[in-house]
Amino acid sequence: MTARNQLLAQAAQRILLTDGAFGTEIQNWKLVEADYAGDLKLAKDQKGNNDILAITKPDVPETITRAYLDAGSDIVSTNTFSANLISQADYGAEHLVRDINVASARIARRLADEYAARDGRPRFVAGAIGPTNKTLSLSPDVNDPGYREIDFDYLKDVYLEQVIALVEGGVDFILIETVFDTLNAKAGIMAVIEAGEVLGRDLPIMLSMTLTDLSGRNLSGHTVEAFWHAVRHAKPVTIGLNCSFGAQQLRPHVKTLAAIADTLIMIYPNAGLPNELGEYDELPEQTAALVKEWAEAGQVNILGGCCGSSPAHIAAMSRAVAGLPARAVPVPPVVTRLAGLEPMTMAA
Repeated sequence: MTARNQLLAQAAQRILLTDGAFGTEIQNWKLVEADYAGDLKLAKDQKGNNDILAITKPDVPETITRAYLDAGSDIVSTNTFSANLISQADYGAEHLVRDINVASARIARRLADEYAARDGRPRFVAGAIGPTNKTLSLSPDVNDPGYREIDFDYLKDVYLEQVIALVEGGVDFILIETVFDTLNAKAGIMAVIEAGEVLGRDLPIMLSMTLTDLSGRNLSGHTVEAFWHAVRHAKPVTIGLNCSFGAQQLRPHVKTLAAIADTLIMIYPNAGLPNELGEYDELPEQTAALVKEWAEAGQVNILGGCCGSSPAHIAAMSRAVAGLPARAVPVPPVVTRLAGLEPMTMAA
C-alpha cells in the first residue's frame, strides 16, 4: 500500500496527529555557534541555522523528533524549513543543501520506522519545505512594483533540488508549508510534479497556508477559499493552515476550508499569540481545548502545532481528541472554480 493510501486509511478511522515546532524546541537547547558550525569550517556564522544541525549535531533534531513520537505524533516532519539554496545562502552553506535534506529525512525516517515496528501503527514522514524569504507575487522595491528578485523557474529549480534530496532520504510526503505567497506554492507544486517524473513515482503533496491578518488572507492577498481553488489541481493529500495565529483566531478560517476541500484537512496553529518578549504562553491544555472544538465540529483530520508548541502540546491534543470521529471528506458538486484574490465559482 502506498503512503498516500495508508494515510487515507488511517485518517478514515480517527483524527491523526502531526508534530509541533522545531525552532522553539531547538532554542531550549541553548546552543552556541560551535554547536551549529561543527567542523564544517564555513566562512559565515552558523548560529541560528537550525537545519544544519542534521549534519553537525544530529542528536538535537533526533531527540526532538523522538519526543513528538512519544507524545503521539502519527506524522513527523523533517527539520528542513530553510534547507534550500536561497535560505542557506545567508549562511554560506548552499553547497550543503542536498546533504542537509538527506540527513534530516533519514533521521525522521529511522525514528518513524522504529516506532511503527513497536506497535504496528504506521508513522509517516513529511519533508518540510518553507517559503524562502523571497516572494514571486510582490516587489521588494516600493519604487518599482514590477521588480522581482527571482523568477518562477528559478524558485521551482531551488525547490526541485530540495524535493529530490528529501525523497532520497526517505520521506513519504512533501509538505509545502507556511505559504504566504500562493505563486511560491505553485512553484513548489511544479517542483514536486517534476521530481515525480524524474523519479518515476507518485509524490503526495501536503499544502499549508499561513494567514497574515485576521481577515483571512495570505501576504499575496488570497483568501482561504481562493487559495484552495488555486492549488486544488495538485490533488494534495492534505490542505490546511499553519503558523498564522493561535487556534482561537483561526477558527472561522478552519470552518471555511473544511466545508469546501475534498481532501484531508491538517491544521497546526501557533501556541497562541507571542507576548511582548516574543514568547508563547499558551499552555498545552489551552491549545488542546481549542482544537478539540474543531474536532467536535467535524472540521479536521490532522492536528498539530507550530511556533511555540511542544511535545506536551501534542500529547494534550492527543488526549483531547481521542475517540472523536474523523472529519468526513465532502464531495462538492462539479463546477468551474476560479481564483483571483477572491474565489469565483461558475454555476453549472
